[in-house]
Amino acid sequence: MELFQAKDHYILQQGERALWCSRRDGGLQLRPATDLLLAWNPICLGLVEGVIGKIQLHSDLPWWLILIRQKALVGKLPGDHEVCKVTKIAVLSLSEMEPQDLELELCKKHHFGINKPEKIIPSPDDSKFLLKTFTHIKSNVSAPNKKKVKESKEKEKLERRLLEELLKMFMDSESFYYSLTYDLTNSVQRQSAGERAGRPLWQKVDDRFFWNKYMIQDLTEIGTPDVDFWIIPIIQGFVQIEELVVNYNETSDDEKSSPETPPQESTCVDDIHPRFLVALISRRSRHRAGMRYKRRGVDKNGNVANYVETEQLIHVHNHTLSFVQTRGSVPVFWSQVGYRYNPRPRLDRSEKETVAYFCAHFEEQLKIYKKQVIVNLVDQAGREKIIGDAYLKQVLLFNNSHLTYVSFDFHEHCRGMKFENVQTLTDAIYDIILDMKWCWVDEAGVICKQEGIFRVNCMDCLDRTNVVQAAISRVVMEQQLKKLGVMPPEQPLPVKCNRIYQIMWANNGDSISRQYAGTAALKGDFTRTGERKLAGVMKDGVNSANRYYLNRFKDAYRQAVIDLMQGIPVTEDLYSIFTKEKEHEALHRESQRSHQELISQLLQSYMKLLLPDDEKFHGGWALIDCDPSLIDATHRDVDVLLLLSNSAYYVAYYDDEVDKVNQYQRLSLEDLEKIEIGPEPTLFGKPKFSCMRLHYRYKEASGYFHTLRAVIRNPEEDGKGRAVNLTKTSLVSDLRTKALWPREKIF
Repeated sequence: MELFQAKDHYILQQGERALWCSRRDGGLQLRPATDLLLAWNPICLGLVEGVIGKIQLHSDLPWWLILIRQKALVGKLPGDHEVCKVTKIAVLSLSEMEPQDLELELCKKHHFGINKPEKIIPSPDDSKFLLKTFTHIKSNVSAPNKKKVKESKEKEKLERRLLEELLKMFMDSESFYYSLTYDLTNSVQRQSAGERAGRPLWQKVDDRFFWNKYMIQDLTEIGTPDVDFWIIPIIQGFVQIEELVVNYNETSDDEKSSPETPPQESTCVDDIHPRFLVALISRRSRHRAGMRYKRRGVDKNGNVANYVETEQLIHVHNHTLSFVQTRGSVPVFWSQVGYRYNPRPRLDRSEKETVAYFCAHFEEQLKIYKKQVIVNLVDQAGREKIIGDAYLKQVLLFNNSHLTYVSFDFHEHCRGMKFENVQTLTDAIYDIILDMKWCWVDEAGVICKQEGIFRVNCMDCLDRTNVVQAAISRVVMEQQLKKLGVMPPEQPLPVKCNRIYQIMWANNGDSISRQYAGTAALKGDFTRTGERKLAGVMKDGVNSANRYYLNRFKDAYRQAVIDLMQGIPVTEDLYSIFTKEKEHEALHRESQRSHQELISQLLQSYMKLLLPDDEKFHGGWALIDCDPSLIDATHRDVDVLLLLSNSAYYVAYYDDEVDKVNQYQRLSLEDLEKIEIGPEPTLFGKPKFSCMRLHYRYKEASGYFHTLRAVIRNPEEDGKGRAVNLTKTSLVSDLRTKALWPREKIF
């Protein structure tokens, strides 16, 4: 559709329809396309895909009109329904007098042979107004007005910061989806009920997942059939659609397939092999939406944080099978004060005060899904225990026969990075999975209905939850495919099908994690490949640190934007946050000083997951590779983690820029020949620091070594401004004790 800019309006036009948006009060009006002739000097700015809605980022700031500037086709669902992802948006200030460069695709009708749209020529009245305003400002730069100028600058900075967050939400996370013909907010089972047949798409949607409902409210209140064309329900979440081929003669080809995107060539095989469509649709609730440390637990309406409904959809030969699960924060009043790394959870209300709101949550859940099987993955010991215990107590008080409670200490069962032990859980609840069934429809109607859902949770409902939901869904999908005759009864999913399936669930976890925590999912490498590797653990460490940083410096603005999108008043004083730049800088310096402490906590957090059962963890150190042939010796960031067990040591390098480990080595202590302690090797000048060199054999050949030094201390921290003395740390003594080789040599 075309977007025009006139003196008093923005005008969207497609065919005989037109939508006028006032640039003075933001009012929306449906008008015939021919009324464009009545607009003052309309200029075509280019093409857009549709309307998301309006938003006012602050009471001191103007309204903004949000449009879909660019979309990407995700795929087609059964019935040839296209699903699109919002990749770019255009944001129009409804008080801006000057034309805005929106970088829109230009329409051929109005811009034939032109690279950029024309600029609007101000009317004589506008020119006089601008001249008068400029003269007024110029002649009134007096002391009393300096305060106003300062306030104006603060408003501009606040607007810019909030606008940046809005743009990032839509364009960086790529988490908003829509379809013009398919209801993405409702599962196949709810759609097959046919309760709202004959209504326009936006009137059929599940209110929980209609993310732009408030922003589009001015249109929905018009109440005439003509408005239906302009209303596009948008969900936040994840959608991926793939066609898989059941071919047991093919083997996985890791070299040709990206770990991020399934290989496209896998669909181009002989027709003799059965194929099926699989889609993953995650719908994030707009109720109690927000960032991890800003939104936890339950609210006074029974809504929980990070509530997501995930539907796995299979389509084979006019048969569509759907299986739905949900995730959501533990429905009690709890929080984590996010100004420390991995803050300790706390209960904010008593057991008695929580009962009514816990009941409100599950009464609504049972009304929608009939039965609930809770799968609680929080640790049954340590800091998470307080939340798990509170959850169980509330379940017992609720005492409902339609609610089943299953507890699975994920970290205890999967220690040593053995995430395949999740099968212990799926085996234990196998009969429950089969009894729950799934929704099955064909051209004639409903064949079978899903009776209940699994409600899976951990603390954040991100990493552990995604691994378990993927495992449950896989059991269901294999049963479905065997029922349809696509898979042989005793065969597992083919290798290539399994790889693509794992990638889809890993992508799902990453997307939901970015929406709630600001970074990709931890444990994504297991979901993606079925294996837990050291590189994945190290990447998890960087992502954990990123989540901590994002919470401290970014979440307040992102939370404000989310609340404003949903029409919720912002309770936090954004100006006070924004004007405390010095305080923020001090916090940032503090986070830099405590970087070593954070790494130590990360190593402790992943100690259970890192080592197999036959290895004992002895310690870990954040170091710097100071070999001048490999890295700049003045590099001050922690770029190496040295990890020690009773039988091996690991050296892992990670890149802060791309948030991932780019290489790592596992070396047996039997191959470690000697340790040298001495001055750091430098290309120029005198050495400043001590370092150590670990000599080892590789394939029975000597001459290999790592040269490492400790992270220098911050002079402000201890007043000494020197390197940590490696000979006085436990690092060397531990290495020397665990590996029985000749004593170190000083060089």
